Amino acid sequence: MRNIVLIGFMGTGKSTVGKRLAQSLAWDFVDTDYEIGEVTSLSVSEIFRRHGETRFRSEESIVVARLSQQERLVIATGGGTVLNPLNWNALAQNGTVIALHASLETILARIGNKNDRPLLKAPREAIEKLWSERQECYSQADFIVDTSQKSVDEVVKEILIQLERMTKNEFSEVAKD
Repeated sequence: MRNIVLIGFMGTGKSTVGKRLAQSLAWDFVDTDYEIGEVTSLSVSEIFRRHGETRFRSEESIVVARLSQQERLVIATGGGTVLNPLNWNALAQNGTVIALHASLETILARIGNKNDRPLLKAPREAIEKLWSERQECYSQADFIVDTSQKSVDEVVKEILIQLERMTKNEFSEVAKD
């Protein structure tokens, strides 16, 4: 059984939706940022502050490589995880990649003034640029769910419906061969 990988910009609901989705499937839930913290004994903010983004991305790739070898996981990734093609390939090889999307206004409202997001310490224009630049990468997911105006349960339901459709399509393709 393949993994389910949730990607998207920070604040789109990857961790919240991922936990609920994992419960629905009776699978394990893993948040890559949490796993990095467990391995390094440092928070994401501390790694950025002490060692910089390069070190964080290195730790992230190690965690992704390990998780991608497992099965029946719902994996919530950090917002920049899949910008690295090696991470994308590792996760997609054994997983269905689902992008959670939200408008920038929704994201900013959800995150507010949280200080635990190193990349959000920049001015709004810089955040908007980062959000915009990442959309092309996220758009390559197996499918996209807009979380802007939906509850967690509505998002989970939509994901489950899409996964069921994908499974039926895979079986019908095999039957044609």
